[in-house]
Amino acid sequence: MVFVMANPFSLAGETALITGGGSGLGFGIAESFVQAGARVVLVGRRAGILEEAVKKLGASAAFEAHDITDLDQADALIERVTKRVGTISILVNNAGIHLKKSAIETTPAEFNSVLQTHVVAAFSLTRAVLPDMVQRRHGNILFTASMASLFGIPLVLAYSAAKSAHLGMVRSLATEVSQHGVRVNAIAPGWIESDMMLHALHGDPQRAKKILGRTPMNCFGTAADIGLAATYLCSPAARFVTGVVLPVDGGASIGF
Repeated sequence: MVFVMANPFSLAGETALITGGGSGLGFGIAESFVQAGARVVLVGRRAGILEEAVKKLGASAAFEAHDITDLDQADALIERVTKRVGTISILVNNAGIHLKKSAIETTPAEFNSVLQTHVVAAFSLTRAVLPDMVQRRHGNILFTASMASLFGIPLVLAYSAAKSAHLGMVRSLATEVSQHGVRVNAIAPGWIESDMMLHALHGDPQRAKKILGRTPMNCFGTAADIGLAATYLCSPAARFVTGVVLPVDGGASIGF
């Protein structure tokens, strides 16, 4: 007899910590999680933005102002959040910084700064939440990768290195902790409508044409598209899915 859940896409009873959750893709993920029944805790450096995001999300949301690159404070952050809202069952490593420079112009300090935020800080938080997840035999770790994880994009060497590192982290970590009931996956967003993207494309119609020309669906995505994919990966519907990188890109990663 096969047991069928009433709603296999539900996140009821889950508590998710989302870094960079106050805006952009992070907020899109938070919004979808709340709609699916989860409680969310948004983490970022700018308390004002987080506070406004929580107001929009409602009673199921809270925030913690915190700089994730303060690596020694990762355990303390998780302890604070756990005391406030309960054990974290979903961690979304979404926070990041972008650097657009040629390789020659990029300094070692700038390169290291990008890696610290995307890779080392994400590892620190992952390491902090894993013991409870393993003990409870239940948890999800989700990374926000990138098209830069999948193919070469000029002038973003540090960002590409950091996002490519996510792929190795997902695969290695999944093989280590999936046997303990903890699934590890990533989403690779394509070109998503946002203030940052619109700013980047402003006054550059040829760039927008190039992007859409290699996107089979011939349109940009939205933060909601990323949120819904994240909800699936962290829900019981994906119970047998671990170690994958899911492009949510309108086909850009396979387009020509």
